[in-house]
Amino acid sequence: MSTAGSKSLKAGRIDREFIRNFSIIAHIDHGKSTLADQLLLKTGAITQREFKDQILDDLDIERERGITVKARAVAIRHEHKGQIYELNLIDTPGHVDFHYEVSRSLAACEGALLLVDAFQGVQAQTVANAYAAINVDLEIIPVINKIDLPITRIDEVLDEIETVIGLDSSNALKISAKAGTGIDDVFDAIIERIPHPTGKIDNPLQALIFDCKYDSYRGVIIYIRIVEGEIKKGDKVRFMRTGGVHDVLEVGQFLPNMVNGTSLGPGQVGYIVTGAKELEDIKVGDTVTLAGNPASEPLPGYQEPQQMVFCGMYPIDATDFEKLRYELQRMGLNDASFSFQPETSDALGFGFRCGFLGMLHMEIIQQRLEQESNLSLIQTAPNVTYELLLRGGEVKILDNPQDVPDTGSIVEFREPIAKVNFIVPTENIGVVMQMCEDRRGTYVNTEFLGPGRTQVIYELPLAEIIYDMHDRLKSATRGYGTMDYDIIGYRPANLVKMDILVKAVQVDALASIVHRDVAEKRGRSLVKRLKEEISKHQFEIPIQAALGGRIVARETISALRKNVTAKCYGGDITRKRKLWAKQKEGKKRLKQFGQVEIPQSAFLSVLDANKD
Repeated sequence: MSTAGSKSLKAGRIDREFIRNFSIIAHIDHGKSTLADQLLLKTGAITQREFKDQILDDLDIERERGITVKARAVAIRHEHKGQIYELNLIDTPGHVDFHYEVSRSLAACEGALLLVDAFQGVQAQTVANAYAAINVDLEIIPVINKIDLPITRIDEVLDEIETVIGLDSSNALKISAKAGTGIDDVFDAIIERIPHPTGKIDNPLQALIFDCKYDSYRGVIIYIRIVEGEIKKGDKVRFMRTGGVHDVLEVGQFLPNMVNGTSLGPGQVGYIVTGAKELEDIKVGDTVTLAGNPASEPLPGYQEPQQMVFCGMYPIDATDFEKLRYELQRMGLNDASFSFQPETSDALGFGFRCGFLGMLHMEIIQQRLEQESNLSLIQTAPNVTYELLLRGGEVKILDNPQDVPDTGSIVEFREPIAKVNFIVPTENIGVVMQMCEDRRGTYVNTEFLGPGRTQVIYELPLAEIIYDMHDRLKSATRGYGTMDYDIIGYRPANLVKMDILVKAVQVDALASIVHRDVAEKRGRSLVKRLKEEISKHQFEIPIQAALGGRIVARETISALRKNVTAKCYGGDITRKRKLWAKQKEGKKRLKQFGQVEIPQSAFLSVLDANKD
């Protein structure tokens, strides 16, 4: 039975026995957002007229790409055996780059629905998300989705849940989120199998900040999960890690839109507005407590995310530098797994060195900056972080190829290694193993999951994964292969910095770190691509790739020829020779003083050379 529409719902405190906090976790495209929509529709939180696909995916980019990028919280009211329950749902992303969003969501829950496609079965991200939920002791309810597909493998998928993940699948739910089949069983399972929160209202306030967003009118809107105590409008609160003290101007819940209330109690999920305008005051993972009656210690919070992919972002218009700084601060508040710091480049001027969890994460941030903030950016080719052991025993973390010191001071160059879990059709094992061997992979293990499906584990350098490994895997397995990876540490490797010189001038933004065995091949590929990207000038342009002081590849862009003798017809040849000599002298001066224009596409051609 459902409640009335969202306009009649009121935010407010409810006893913890009638609260259930849960997350929906799954591999990408297994139906998380569709199930979330159905739960809202069935309870009347939205009407059929308001219903639309991916209602919780409110970013334009989420709708364009059909994926969830940000975790979203929503409170659902549902009647079960005559009692109204509050079900706090946190919808999570499925892509490996947004695993940090998933971990933050799980920390605010007591249970999780593990969604598995009835045909595709257990995939790489299914395993990763299931283990993340098991690690924080959540009650996991297996749910087989898409049972209305013309071809399903339900019995095999149930076996995979038991053998691959180790969960009891005997009480797994079978539903179709798209058709709305079995949704009532989902509600019953959430209420009967997920435990209620354990906090007490009399204890000092402890509330976990699990997300934030910036509103230009109201300041920072803080998403919180109350663990202990109660928070009310008008309270004076303290952020335990940053030390800031603020008044609570507004408290409420997402039903699914923001609805103002008076208080939130133990176990509830909602938001507060304190009027804080400074973005540095709020940290995701911080603990909110009352200034007058503070908790003795903060909640554990979150492990700091480790950015592994870095690139430079520069405004095309130099006057947009401060605007870009403000927009990056706003983005960093909403996405704690993103970092940035100012840097300068001789080629590009003033900009920022930005850190991301992966390539998709980088693309999403750049697209959001350009779409939401109307900024035009030049982005340099991404690279991973490295460790350098220097002669004095110092270990330096390096995220920019420009900062590599002289080779004489480097004792050891180390690169990040990832443990990669592939789940592929059995007939594609050979192709996948060959692909890993070509990328300097170390074989770990093979496990047969059932008829026709195999799990292959390799250890691979992260630099060999991030550019196009996912795309190549999909091509090699006709779309059936999936992968998930975890960074396991740094290992020594025979790496070298490759510089690019354009007209004998080193272009810092085109520098990259490559393995010595493929450096010359990579250099030849890169200078060829740069020759295609850089347009002809009035003078000859040599493009060179150098390892230290040694040139390993060269291409030359010939000068743009202008026919200065076009108007000379007949007459003495000496007249033409004078014009040619004058043109030659002019080109010499251009060659000496002329600046080469390098387009945005040239900076990203480093990526294409890496793929080659």
